[in-house]
Order: sequence, then C-alpha cells, then structure tokens
Amino acid sequence: MANDALNVNAHPAPHGVNGQTSSIGITVRGSDWYWAVTAIMTVATFVIAGLSFTKPRNHRIFHYITAAITMVAAIAYFTMGADLGQTPITVEFKRSNPKVSGTPDNQDREIFYVRYIDWTITTPLLLLDLLLTAGLPWPTILYTILLDEVMIITGLVGALVQSSYKWGYFVFGCAAFLWVAWTVTWTARKHAISLGNDIARTYTICGVWTIFLWFLYPIAWGLCEGGNVISPDSEAVFYGILDIMAKPVFGALLLWGHRNIDPSRLGLHIRDEHEDPASGSGAHQAEKGNKDSSDGIANNGVTPATATPATNTV
Repeated sequence: MANDALNVNAHPAPHGVNGQTSSIGITVRGSDWYWAVTAIMTVATFVIAGLSFTKPRNHRIFHYITAAITMVAAIAYFTMGADLGQTPITVEFKRSNPKVSGTPDNQDREIFYVRYIDWTITTPLLLLDLLLTAGLPWPTILYTILLDEVMIITGLVGALVQSSYKWGYFVFGCAAFLWVAWTVTWTARKHAISLGNDIARTYTICGVWTIFLWFLYPIAWGLCEGGNVISPDSEAVFYGILDIMAKPVFGALLLWGHRNIDPSRLGLHIRDEHEDPASGSGAHQAEKGNKDSSDGIANNGVTPATATPATNTV
C-alpha cells in the first residue's frame, strides 16, 4: 500500500495547516523514513518493556524510564510520518537550492513542533536515567532537568521565529546545554566513580555517548530550522539517526551496564508489596545498621521505638 499521508493530512496541499501551506516540506521519502523510525522506536519499547519482566519489580526503574523514552518517541515519529504536528514558518534565509528555495510566492518551511514536544518529555527522562545511575542528589538532578527544559523550549521558540531573533534563542539554548554537559561529564561522573568501578564504567559509556550526540543537535538545528540549508527530507534523516542513537542504542548500553547493579547501591531504596515496610532493602538496612552501631545502639536488626527527647532541667 502506497504512503498517502501527505495527501490525506494536507488541508490545503501541500503540507497545509490552518489554511497555510509550506512549499519547503518533506516528500514521500521523508515520510517513509519517519515511519521507519516509528517502527524502530516501537519495537525498542516492547523489547525494553519485555526485558523488565526479567527483573524484580523493585529493580525495574531504569527499564521503565527507558521504555517511556522510546514510547514517546514512537508517537512523535508517527505524527511526523503522517505530516502532522507541524506548522509553516517563513525562512530567514532564502536559498537557491531548489530543495529549500520554495516558490516565488511562498518561502515557508514546515517546522515539526511535535519534535520538541517529544524532546521536552524524553530528554529529562534520559537525564534521569543517567543522573540516577551516578547517584546524584535530587536537587542537582532537578536543576539539571530544568536547564534541559530551557534548552529544548528555547530551541522550539527559535524555530518558530521568522527573524534573526531566532539566533538569540539558539544562544540561550546552547548556554543551557553547556551547563547540562558540564553536570553530566564532570559533576555526575565524580559521583559515579565513588560508587564503584562497574557503576563508573556504565555511567561513563552512557554519559559520553549522550553528550557527544547532543553536541550534534545544535548543528542539525542550524542547518535545518535555523539556516534552511538542508531539505526537510535530509532533516528527517539527520534528526532520525541522532534520535535512534540517543534513545534505543543509549537504552541498550544503559540496561546492559545495569544488569548486575542493584539500585540500592545508587541510593534507590524501592520496596515491593511483599516486603516489610519496616525492614526496607538489604542495603538500606545495612546502612541503617551501620548508623545505629555508630550511635551506640545495639538492636540486632530490630528498629527501636522512637525515643523521647531528653530535656534539660534547671
């Protein structure tokens, strides 16, 4: 069956949205590529979700986060394959290349805002995968995710701006990204090293892989939404390859590295329904036992009753 999405969803054609059209948009080849990436993300989601059942439920957190990443990406790529989730924006730079020149009366390029909706959800989850692996404190994780959101949203705003002011948002986004990159490559890596060689190795592989790929996204933005240098079909391939590498391949590397790592070593003490709430995980109990011993409390593994605070008498 032929791919007819560009005709079915264009009102008016080509690439119509709310009565406006884009003369610089994907072709059937671009749509076919988006469908292919949809299939990759969908298969990855089912595989990762299936692998989660090989782990106890209190060890599945990284499977769940990673499956959520590819699931959201699958929906986004389905939308782009159908030529939906986009809007026409007049390009700042008029090019002579017929693939990006448009027509004499229309130099609008279709901008897939659904791509940024995807990234707004999935990049914080990617960072959560990484930074939980490093055992970072929650305030640092939350602040890094905030800057990641700044990075994505400024990229979206810049893509929707027709004038040169778009590059101001590009600079804001790059500045936020540099902070995220510093946290991932330096701050979090030091935390991971302190947790053991296996954790440090897994974190370093996944962290370096992620930041290397993320450095290529601003280049793609400059060639596509920003500079109108390459065609929307080439944009689809560029972003699609990056997303495959940054999501399913990243997920495979991360989950392989986590295969023998107990989440409690990362400070993640997750209780399943059959466990006694008072006992907690073995690692947590050991940690508590060490603390109790240091306080001079010998309780033989039994949680003591809350002591009444002593009061000074005059």
